[in-house]
Amino acid sequence: MTPNTTCLPLRPIEAHVNPYQGALWSGVRRLCDVLPALDPHVLLHAGPPFAGQPVPAPVRHAAAQALIFEGAAVDLAAGLALLDSAVYQLEPAQEHGVVTPLAQVVSNRMPVMIVGDSMHVRYAPLAEGPPPALRFGSADSQGAETMRTLADIALDELNNILASQPLHVGSVIAAALAQGDECHSRTAAANAAMVHALTSSPGLTEQLASNQGFVLPLIMAASAWALAARGGEVACVGGNGVSFGLRLAASTQWRTCPADPPTGHRFDGKAGLTALGAIGDSAVVDFCGLGGQALQHAPTLQQDWQTLLPVDWAQRPELLLDRTGLVSPVLITQHGIAPIIHLALLDASGQDGLLGRGFYLPPIHLFEPDTVVGAQS
Repeated sequence: MTPNTTCLPLRPIEAHVNPYQGALWSGVRRLCDVLPALDPHVLLHAGPPFAGQPVPAPVRHAAAQALIFEGAAVDLAAGLALLDSAVYQLEPAQEHGVVTPLAQVVSNRMPVMIVGDSMHVRYAPLAEGPPPALRFGSADSQGAETMRTLADIALDELNNILASQPLHVGSVIAAALAQGDECHSRTAAANAAMVHALTSSPGLTEQLASNQGFVLPLIMAASAWALAARGGEVACVGGNGVSFGLRLAASTQWRTCPADPPTGHRFDGKAGLTALGAIGDSAVVDFCGLGGQALQHAPTLQQDWQTLLPVDWAQRPELLLDRTGLVSPVLITQHGIAPIIHLALLDASGQDGLLGRGFYLPPIHLFEPDTVVGAQS
């Protein structure tokens, strides 16, 4: 298919340098092809290491679904039994250059987006659609089946398009900001801009356009790339549902704290359910000037969350973003305010999936020099 050759203009994110300039989406390959040295029995999860803590149900479900996708398990029960047998190990995705949304677990043969430049490359799995889906920790095997179908399309047609014309992720972000997305909780405009820039194929256009969350892992991979390419102070940041944490670029250890659930509004019928603690590597998006640092671009979210947001939400980006457009731990501790991180709410039991959308405020002490919060290797 002939890709659309029109490239959307790249505009700066407010007064800061755009950290996404130069980030190219160049292809879709299987994880084992881009990380051939990774043990096939390693499953990659969001956030810091669990370090002996119980793995929450949504992550266990996602890991079992990954084993179904791999063909290693025939159903959820068999997948969970494999996990309990210690044949497979869970490791933080970001330690391997991968970012994964919410509870999604990335396995050996899963397709990943390739984003970066000649110096730095980061990867993210595909988002297969609305619930039930792998990233929501669903026990429904439909997510693995949908991922198989999407993988075939992405590894063939979509990869061929990107091979001939890599996509400038910054152009997609600029278009989305202009249309009311902050590129984390709201991604419809970003997804539409991505589809417009990628392809004129009616079938592929319909497939991608109907999945408004497809673009989010792409933005996540570009954000993880930006943290590395711009020399950010933060190398890794995210939650695993039990702990929230970060690893500074100058350190080999994660700093962690207990992960409180995000603050937000519940969907109809979800009010009485228990939300999981903050989870997902998508926090990297908010550390690169988008999400909670781009709320000024999203009036709908401002209105929806007006009674929940900190009163100084509009001032926080100017105080916390450094000259490269990245959130700085030094500025967080200097001003004594946390970055707003947009995260979805998941059902802690792993049965009801997505409960709502909201934001998380990490504790300030997590960013202080010589912090005394938990450290995990």
